[in-house]
Amino acid sequence: MSENEKNSEVMLPTGSELVLSSSPHLSSPDSVRRIMYKVLLALVPAAIAGVWFFGFYALVVMVVTMLFCVGAEALWCKLAGKPVMGTIADGSAAVTGLLLAMNLPPGVPLWVCLIGAFLAIWLGKQIFGGIGNNPFNPALVARVGLLIALPAIMTTWPVPRSFDSADPAAKITHATDTPVDSITGATPLGEVGTTKKILDKSEAAYANFQAVDNDAMLWKYFLGEKGGCIGETSVLALLIGGILLIALKLINWRVPVCYIGTVAIITGLVHFFYPGVSPSPLFHILTGGLMIGAFFMATDMVTSPITSTGCVVFAVGCGVITSVIRLWGNYPEGVSFSILFMNALVPLIDRWCSQRPFGYVRKRG
Repeated sequence: MSENEKNSEVMLPTGSELVLSSSPHLSSPDSVRRIMYKVLLALVPAAIAGVWFFGFYALVVMVVTMLFCVGAEALWCKLAGKPVMGTIADGSAAVTGLLLAMNLPPGVPLWVCLIGAFLAIWLGKQIFGGIGNNPFNPALVARVGLLIALPAIMTTWPVPRSFDSADPAAKITHATDTPVDSITGATPLGEVGTTKKILDKSEAAYANFQAVDNDAMLWKYFLGEKGGCIGETSVLALLIGGILLIALKLINWRVPVCYIGTVAIITGLVHFFYPGVSPSPLFHILTGGLMIGAFFMATDMVTSPITSTGCVVFAVGCGVITSVIRLWGNYPEGVSFSILFMNALVPLIDRWCSQRPFGYVRKRG
């Protein structure tokens, strides 16, 4: 062997120089705690908007619900013999509590928050084995459970403090001399649900939803001047938080885009052919819980698909179910039900949309 061949010979590492370890071999600096704190940060704009529009009691509801959820998780760990501080320190219970609070009416009694916390943590999360094992979004499990058990409380909507004297709900304060604690009114989707439908394209059909679906009202919905849950008020604040989640690569952008896009397409087609049956698609995007559901609930890492194709299928399914419930169901809102239903299908979606392993050759015959 020549001198040049010796110099060009590749020297392989010896056994003492090799590092043997089990998979996974790729790591990330993010931990569960860091991820949860980032989600909390993304929820801050919507939380501030909720307090701005509904007052100090909305902040009380959010803080108390978070404490109840952390306490419920600590109690479960104590009873189950699990480490308490190590479990509650990851921040997942706090995120669940804040999401649950933001899906509650602004004037909800605090004892309802306590029931919701145990439903979310015990029934929605810990009964399946804790974080990473729950098939359904815990906050939505609690919200739907409360909605079914306590429909009157869960559908009482105080109007935002920004309502002016031109709004029908605000006129109540001028018509009476007695002070009132709060004024309740229907949400935009609730008003649409109780409006008689017109199955033609007459002038009356085009004007059927004009009171709630016009440029001035759509702008108010975007800013947050509408009745509803604490966290679904300001679309602007939710967009800020959602864009932050996408920028931090905590969620798959396909889920909110395909979810909102599907609702826009279906409601847009219905509005085009039957304007007296459904308002414009922009109305459906800016009202209800679609924005908070698309960015913060449907994108849950545990309960959403792991592949890009699966995320598209999942989001489209959520959009279809939401649109069907809003247009033809008994409930004016369908976001919570649609996400929970599609959560149940995630294992099948992951199986159908799984990628072919590297080097895999399908057997013939």
